[in-house]
Amino acid sequence: MVGILNESDSDDDLPPGWEERATVDGNVYYVNHYTKGTQWTHPRTGRKKIVEGDDGKILFVNHLHRTTTYTDPRLAFATEYREASQPVRQRFDASSSALAVLHGRDLRGKVALITGANTGIGFETARSLAFHGCTVVMACRNLKKTEEAIQRIKKERENVSCEALQCDLSSLHSIKNAAEKFKQKYRTLHILILNAGVFGLPYTLTEDGYETIFQVNYLSHYYLTLLLEHPLRSCSNSRIVIVSSESHRFSTIQNVEDIHPLTLSPPAFKFWSMGAYNDSKLCNVLFAQELAKRWPSVSVFSCHPGNMVSSELSRYCWMYRLLFAAVRPFTKSLQQAASTPVFCATAPELEGTTGIYLNNCYRCEVSNAAKDSDLAARLWNVSQEMIINVVKRDKLWYELALK
Repeated sequence: MVGILNESDSDDDLPPGWEERATVDGNVYYVNHYTKGTQWTHPRTGRKKIVEGDDGKILFVNHLHRTTTYTDPRLAFATEYREASQPVRQRFDASSSALAVLHGRDLRGKVALITGANTGIGFETARSLAFHGCTVVMACRNLKKTEEAIQRIKKERENVSCEALQCDLSSLHSIKNAAEKFKQKYRTLHILILNAGVFGLPYTLTEDGYETIFQVNYLSHYYLTLLLEHPLRSCSNSRIVIVSSESHRFSTIQNVEDIHPLTLSPPAFKFWSMGAYNDSKLCNVLFAQELAKRWPSVSVFSCHPGNMVSSELSRYCWMYRLLFAAVRPFTKSLQQAASTPVFCATAPELEGTTGIYLNNCYRCEVSNAAKDSDLAARLWNVSQEMIINVVKRDKLWYELALK
């Protein structure tokens, strides 16, 4: 039985994915289209029903409340079918919170790894999953702040399972160490949420020699995912959620010639902070599309959490801090912003789907560039080359240091 039961004005309303049917002898039973299971009792009320006929008419009887009617009560809750790829009505929207998305869910036995989980949207994502029994590994650069975030969660709910994992996305070496530590403790990974990101940074290079926005927002997440391939593909129904943005629509990357190390990680005189952010978010969506093709056993989603959400994303630029503060009354809360990543990670109706982009807990079309399979394949290959170059260089430096 599917764990999510959405709120309703009627106790007799069927949850999404359920259908009411009757046998030839009049006994009513309920079909769960998610699990392909059936049961005699109503999934919400636990009551049983029977259908009786009289002079050619169908009489519906509720024995517990001793009521009868000639009108099929199911007609009041008929669901409109949208499209073949998403036949269930939209249950959540921009106003929904992550905890509302998880209402009634039991995630015990699930393991999730979330980057950038000590603050902002990542923190609310981790907090919401932990409250519902999921073991949450919070992969962050600052261990002290991560431990403080875990204590805040445990003050609200003592029996949660959260742990910190040191992972600096500006260092491919740190990412490799983090992946190795995770694999030493866990054999499987059910949910990977690539949430961390930077915005509004001036031109800086990481220790690996790449532009920081590009590496932190995209390249390091690409590398971390590849390193976690075995635990992700070792369990059934694992999911990868890549937090992108509607900003991907404004990327200047339009053709395969634009996918090159010197354009993805440009020199200072060609750098524009907002442009770098837009490009990194398009890379996120392209990565999701290509990964979905290469790892068909894993469900891969990219998503937009919300516009100018009041988080620490704008902390690197005073102008953006002022802008984000000015629009704060009109944007999503952090709980609302976390709803779409949490929906991607847990929603039963997404089972069997992959490679899609969601906004406000619903599937949306991506930009034309994001649909380009040649761009996605080219980005995958160039990303591999950029990582290999760093690994080879570090190996050379290590060998020289030994001499």
